[in-house]
Parts: sequence; structure tokens; C-alpha cells
Amino acid sequence: MGISKGVLVGAMAVFLSACSWVTLSQEGEDVRVLDAAQVTSCERVGKTTVRTKATLGGLERHEEKVQSELNALARNSAPDIGGDTVVPVDKPVEGVQVFEVYRCIR
Repeated sequence: MGISKGVLVGAMAVFLSACSWVTLSQEGEDVRVLDAAQVTSCERVGKTTVRTKATLGGLERHEEKVQSELNALARNSAPDIGGDTVVPVDKPVEGVQVFEVYRCIR
């Protein structure tokens, strides 16, 4: 008895939706993700908009995985504009999210 094509495609979609293709850079490892209340003593240095795949083959990816990738992408981009902290401005929409970038005194 073989596995049906539909079951195989479904299983592959679930597996792939959990995959991550974003790697945190060495510089990004030093960048924190905080909320707005936690950056009151920090200097805002800019903004970054990051994007990742929210769907794969027409199927929604895991929300936590998408958020994790967006956080990593924002953290990776912050040092390029002199930041060491990022704060999400809003919730992700279709795999796109805006972050404020701050330089904080540690």
C-alpha cells in the first residue's frame, strides 16, 4: 500500500513551512529586540523594513518561524546604520515588518 500523492505533498508542505533560511550574522548577534518602553534612554538612528516568505506553495508558514526570521533580518541590518537594538513598529503583514533601529547605552 503506497502513500497517496496528496499525503506526500501535505507532509512536504508542513516540513518546508517550518524551515528557516535566515541566518543571524555575527554582527546581528549583538543586536537586541526590545519593545518601545524599553528604549526610552536610547537614540533612534533609523528604520529598517525586512521581508521573508510568509507562504510557501500557497500554504501559510508557521507564524513563530516567520517572526523569528524577521527579527533576525532586522538584527542583521541594524549595525549597518549604527544600531544595537531594534523595536518592531507593527505586526508583520504578508512577511513584511518595519522596525525602528536604536543605539542604546549598555
